[in-house]
Amino acid sequence: MENYKYILFFKKISINAISKVGGKNASLGEMYNQLNPIGINIPNGFALTAKAYRLFRKRNKLEKPLNDLLFILDTKEYSNLSVIGEKARALILAAPIPEEIKIEIQTAYQSLSEQCGINNLGVAVRSSATSEDLPSASFAGQMQSFLNISGENQVMDAVHRCFASLFTDRAIKYRHDMGFANLDVAISVGVQQMVRSDKAASGVAFTIDPDTGFQNVIIINSIWGLGENIVQGTVTPDEWMVFKPTLENKELNPVLKKQCGRKEFTMIYSEKSSSESAEKTIVNTETSLEKQNQFSLSNQEVIQLSEWCYEIEKHYKKAMDIEWAKDAFNSQLYIVQARPETVHARENKLVREIYQLKEKGTLLTNGIALGDKIATGKARLLQNTQEGNQLLDGEILVTDFTNPDWDPIMKRASAIVTNKGGRTSHAAIVARELGTVAVVGCGNATSTIKTGQQITVSCAEGKEGNVYQGELKWEIKEHDFSNLSMPITEPMLILADPERAFELSHYPNKGIGLMRVEFAISNTIKIHPLALCEPEKITDVAVQTEIKNLTKDYEDGKKYFVDKLAEAVSIVAAAFYPKDVIVRMSDFKSNEYANLIAGKYFEPTEENPMIGFRGASRYYSDFYRKGFALECEAMKKVRNQMGLHNVKLMIPFCRTIEEGKKVLNEMKLNGLVQGENGLEVYVMIEIPSNVILANDFAKLFDGFSIGSNDLTQLTLGLDRDSSLVSGLFNEQNPAVKHLITETIRAAKRNKIKVGLCGQAPSDIPEYAQFLVEKGIDSISFNPDALINGIENILKAESKHEEKRNEILNILTHGNNF
Repeated sequence: MENYKYILFFKKISINAISKVGGKNASLGEMYNQLNPIGINIPNGFALTAKAYRLFRKRNKLEKPLNDLLFILDTKEYSNLSVIGEKARALILAAPIPEEIKIEIQTAYQSLSEQCGINNLGVAVRSSATSEDLPSASFAGQMQSFLNISGENQVMDAVHRCFASLFTDRAIKYRHDMGFANLDVAISVGVQQMVRSDKAASGVAFTIDPDTGFQNVIIINSIWGLGENIVQGTVTPDEWMVFKPTLENKELNPVLKKQCGRKEFTMIYSEKSSSESAEKTIVNTETSLEKQNQFSLSNQEVIQLSEWCYEIEKHYKKAMDIEWAKDAFNSQLYIVQARPETVHARENKLVREIYQLKEKGTLLTNGIALGDKIATGKARLLQNTQEGNQLLDGEILVTDFTNPDWDPIMKRASAIVTNKGGRTSHAAIVARELGTVAVVGCGNATSTIKTGQQITVSCAEGKEGNVYQGELKWEIKEHDFSNLSMPITEPMLILADPERAFELSHYPNKGIGLMRVEFAISNTIKIHPLALCEPEKITDVAVQTEIKNLTKDYEDGKKYFVDKLAEAVSIVAAAFYPKDVIVRMSDFKSNEYANLIAGKYFEPTEENPMIGFRGASRYYSDFYRKGFALECEAMKKVRNQMGLHNVKLMIPFCRTIEEGKKVLNEMKLNGLVQGENGLEVYVMIEIPSNVILANDFAKLFDGFSIGSNDLTQLTLGLDRDSSLVSGLFNEQNPAVKHLITETIRAAKRNKIKVGLCGQAPSDIPEYAQFLVEKGIDSISFNPDALINGIENILKAESKHEEKRNEILNILTHGNNF
């Protein structure tokens, strides 16, 4: 039958058909016709049009009873939502589907089965609202989908239930929240060939970082089995972060980061699915421990999927939220849905609210942070949606996981904390749309938090969200970048935590003037590098176990160090690409190294570590040479394998020219050669000897970075950690300013770049004025000081230009005063 009245096959659907087939089906038809031909697999299918639903509603005279029901809905407290929804669905399920529609569905299903060469083809039957998948309203998860549907009877049952799902509690409330009149939204139903991911893997992907809106990455989440688990948030998925600018270069590795999730459950087909109703065709099973510890996709599959996602984004010209599946029988990947990303598409990135904790408390649990806000309140533990009426406005919802049935409850919560779920789970998607603070995937939230307990939920500390005991103090600062111009002197950032890189990339900046790798080593790697090079020296069983647990995914502990450090650096380099990212090689003091796991086995005890065995002197020593080799290997991976050539390296605390030569030679032995692939190596100017011999250091290194803290303390001969002499610490001391002036002059003479890292230029306008007048190339600030710093630079440059013009005027016209 080619002359369908109520059916459109995907080959006849384009994105312009939203009013006929809804957003989901319109997108599938668009991709089937436009992207299948270029190698992106889209399973075939057809759509029952919204015209069929309207006929069903009219033939059964449902408009008035549905309108009457919705008219008495309590739209303030939603106290009768469940009753209204149940009655509306019962009305629809009791009404028969008109015979002419049933005949067309049966005929189209038979035709699709023949086209795919399978009798009683297994299909997915999904709701597709005519106001769905718009940039301003996703309707994602608001209505029902049915998987592993086969046979005409099951298909008919699933279609009928899709009609009814237009009146689930959550869909009714969502329409009201988004300003859609209830009976203005019609429903289409998509019937698509099922991908056998029940025996393979499936998941979701975003062509934008969903938390920060950073546009240069693709985030892929994956689990074993059918994809409902990942959307519902019942599992913690594997995750990959892929860098778009290097994705198309086959010689480079575009995967910035990968993380193995717990993948607690696997959804599969039920054994007697063909004889069941549409609601009972799938079943959830526990994932074996072996498969929990395996990645559900190969690197090659991740890259292929990323390439497809990137093509989909380019086709639609907007960030996309994509669902995909892998077929176990042909090992092929398929795209099964794509919709616009709805949160960051409407965000103003030039005005940002910065949340910051002013104190720390006892940590109760942590997980994945969504957004960057903070909330406090009383915790309310709920086991299921039936207990939703117990949640009082402003309380913090704590539960195992959420699905779309929780939506009306979640809107009343001041924050959400769950045991399960990833960054693309239902809880995550809804929390972002609502702008609610949420921490998901904690694992133990419901056992460590009690109802009535006062807690603070913080998402303002990077990608890891923390839940603290008590009501902690915090503040909000609004940063408005919209009217801020960029000065000639380059404002750069000082960054320790790589997890903040995407967020900070939206700030006005010229790159990273100082990336401290110590944060990644102490917070992510946690193990002393020499313990991974010489594990035989560790005799404590507890320490051995701790190291084994951290490195469980690696046969070689050294590779663990290299991969994790490379991951941290690559995320920062990608966030600011192609701007410079100056990475300082490790600058722990011996007492700080000793605090790493197994550090006590390797570190000496020094009287004054501040001026002891630190920085350059460690790198070429027999004591730490193996550890430095791991750092070099990580930097080589970032630059050469991942193609992030915007990374420059910097050597700290280099006391002499001879020491500088030894370090550069050590780097060369480890494959890091100055000038190769544009590699530049800077040196920190933080010791008076660096300034006295600045001309010689300038011939050895490619740039200077003035470390004002160390330079001040060593110039004035004081320990900045000592409270007894802290009052004497003054970066404005004439001796310190003299050394800074000489450093800038030497850099200019030798035509290399020179910058300064420190707090003073943001706190003290006169200090910024001094640096600008001396001609410094860049000033690096901590993120919270950046705006003040830029404003001080702009004022300094304006004054400097006025003085310059006055002098030029006098020289040109003489002094007329």
